[in-house]
Amino acid sequence: MALPGHTRPSWTFFTNHAHVLIAISRDPGLRQRDIAQLVGITEGAVQRILHDLEAGGYLRRERIGRRNRYHVEADQPLRHPLESDRSVDDILRTVNEPAEMSRTAS
Repeated sequence: MALPGHTRPSWTFFTNHAHVLIAISRDPGLRQRDIAQLVGITEGAVQRILHDLEAGGYLRRERIGRRNRYHVEADQPLRHPLESDRSVDDILRTVNEPAEMSRTAS
């Protein structure tokens, strides 16, 4: 699903796993259906990705009443050998940094 006013790109720089982590880092209380809508994938795909991220040690799930709250393990290294010297936190800080801060840093 594309964001309002945007067309859906044919490809992106990040995987759906990264998009799910980014969404959760911005709002740890998101429901799976909300994550699916933000990322543009099915709820089933979100469930599989959440399972992968938990199994890989990148995410913890805490049950609060009937809802889940997610905790990103930001100190975990990225998985690909090209980025293995970087952590999840490096990505999250970059994509969650306010746009005006990133423009003044360059």
